[in-house]
Amino acid sequence: MRVHWSRRALQDLREIGAFISQDSPSAARRWINRLQESARKAATMPRAGRVVPELNLENIREVLPGNYRLVYRLKEREIEILTVFEGHRLLRLDPFED
Repeated sequence: MRVHWSRRALQDLREIGAFISQDSPSAARRWINRLQESARKAATMPRAGRVVPELNLENIREVLPGNYRLVYRLKEREIEILTVFEGHRLLRLDPFED
C-alpha cells in the first residue's frame, strides 16, 4: 500500500516541525522523519493500527509514535494520513477531506 498525506496532515507536520525547531532544528528533522517512517510502517500492516476511540470506525485507525497520534484512513490501495497531533489531545471531530 502507498501512503498519501492529506493537506491537513501536511500542515500538521509543518506546525510540529516549526514548533520543535524553536528549540532544536535537528530534533525537528528527526521527529518529522520518525512520523513519516511511522506512516510508511503503517502502510505495510494497515489493520495493525488501533481503531480511533473517538470515532470507532474500522477504516479510521491510528498509530502512536512517541507522544503523537498519527490518524489514517484505510482505502483500497493506500492509507491516507488524515492528521497528526499530540497524543494527550482528543481528535477533533470536524470532517476530514476526501
